[in-house]
Amino acid sequence: MSCLFCRIASGEVAALRVLEDPDCVAFLDHRPLFPGHVLLIPRTHVATLTDLPDALLAPLMRRTRELARAVEEAMGAEGAFVAVNHKVSQSVPHLHVHVVPRRRGDGLKGFFWPRHPYRDAAHAEETRAAIAARLSSA
Repeated sequence: MSCLFCRIASGEVAALRVLEDPDCVAFLDHRPLFPGHVLLIPRTHVATLTDLPDALLAPLMRRTRELARAVEEAMGAEGAFVAVNHKVSQSVPHLHVHVVPRRRGDGLKGFFWPRHPYRDAAHAEETRAAIAARLSSA
């Protein structure tokens, strides 16, 4: 299994997971645009959005909606940026949905996306726990 996201889904590679179910896994992006930036993936290897089987479409979108709400609440954000890169700019060839907390004036403009890393491992874990808690209370 050479796909990084398949290895994360299987547990072979560690990730700060916020959600797991039979169809999907969500975890903190290791290079976040802002703390709370989550990646949602189907457990099954699906390279691109157009490869997504119909049976996974509803579960993936339902979890995307839940994550958008949880990330916004957990991070005290005004909203969220939700995006899927399709082939171009897709850094890992496994379908993934970005859910990024947003605030007016946060500096994210067009396609200039400076990264804002976590202060340390404890900050990342606090963020993971806050988002996971919002998901479990929904």
